[in-house]
Amino acid sequence: MKHVAIAILYQQGRYLMQLRDNIPGIVYPGYWAFFGGHIEPGETPEAAIVRELYEEIRYTPPEVKLFDRRIFPEITRNIFYAPLVVDLNDLVLGEGWDLALWTPEEIQQGRRYSEKAQQVRPMGTPHRQILLDFLDRVESSLC
Repeated sequence: MKHVAIAILYQQGRYLMQLRDNIPGIVYPGYWAFFGGHIEPGETPEAAIVRELYEEIRYTPPEVKLFDRRIFPEITRNIFYAPLVVDLNDLVLGEGWDLALWTPEEIQQGRRYSEKAQQVRPMGTPHRQILLDFLDRVESSLC
C-alpha cells in the first residue's frame, strides 16, 4: 500500500492547487490536485508534507495540522492543512504544470482555466471531494 501526505494550503478563503504535468503514466496527469507526495521509509507524515512542499514549491508552512487520514486498499492519504503566508509569486514551481488559488465556487465546479496550459482542466475527483469536505468541516474556523 502507498502512503502519501498531501496539503490543503489556504490564503484568504482560497486554496492552492497544482496542475499536474500532462505526462502519461503519472497519477492524475493534466488534473488539478494537491501538492504533496510519497512518505519515505522512516519518515513521519508531518515531516513528509513539509519536505514535499519545500521540494515542489520552495515553501515551508509555519505549521501543519492534520485534517484527515483516508485509508483505501491501495493508498493511505494523510491530509494536512496549513496557511499560505507568502505571495503566490514567491513560490517556485518545481513540479507540475501550473499552480493557482481556487475559490470555493471553482472547487464546486471542479475545473479551472490554466494560463500555462491555455485550457480548462478538471480537478481530480478525490481532491475535489477532500476540499468539499474541508469546506464543510473546517473553513469557517479559519476566519
